[in-house]
Amino acid sequence: MISIIKAPDYEEMSLAAARIVAAQVRLVPDSVLGLATGSTPLGLYKELIRMHQEEGLDFSQVTTINLDEYCGLPVDHSACYSYFMYTELFNHINIDPESIFIPDGNAEDIEGYCKIYDEIINFLGGADIQILGVGENGHIAFNEPDGHHFTAKTHKADLTEDTIQVNSRFFDNPDEVPRTAITMGMEGIMSAKKIIMLASGIKKADAVYEMLHGEVTPLCPASILQLHPKVILIADEEARSRLD
Repeated sequence: MISIIKAPDYEEMSLAAARIVAAQVRLVPDSVLGLATGSTPLGLYKELIRMHQEEGLDFSQVTTINLDEYCGLPVDHSACYSYFMYTELFNHINIDPESIFIPDGNAEDIEGYCKIYDEIINFLGGADIQILGVGENGHIAFNEPDGHHFTAKTHKADLTEDTIQVNSRFFDNPDEVPRTAITMGMEGIMSAKKIIMLASGIKKADAVYEMLHGEVTPLCPASILQLHPKVILIADEEARSRLD
């Protein structure tokens, strides 16, 4: 079931998401938070930092597990998702570094590492709240549109040209964008007890519509969320423009 919170703009979308996450952490201090990267959750993370610094929101017992990571990028590269998470969130809150899990895009044995990552997800019991964004082509994490099947397990994914082009804004030129990434599979995402999907901007409107009203198909990976018992879509006016 997907419920919708209508936000007028990106800022209100971010604040609404932060309130839900903060309530979870306050009620269950040892919560497991599934985190996403990219521009969409930046406002959420900014507000969580403010809540920690000004209101005492305590992350000391929280565990986090991230959705994905590029393959082959140095960990100090500005577009590396590990670098992103520390720069935009972890360096500013009181989380235990031992409780942070981000895929290792430089693992020697990627296939073996993916199995270990799934074991971590299973050991944690899935996320209490999983933060997601939706790609313009309907992807979630780096689970790209596929004409055949949803991929259940954490895996090495080939990025589509559309995704490479969209993500090229974080690099000096498109040729620098990695062509592969480690991504949590659908089983890991769907194991979350609650999912918060964030969507902002007109470019996400088609994906939001297909996610909600299209058939459940790997051609729109986000459509699988129709099968999850507790999804909250927080979307601004532009992202909802095909719904209203």
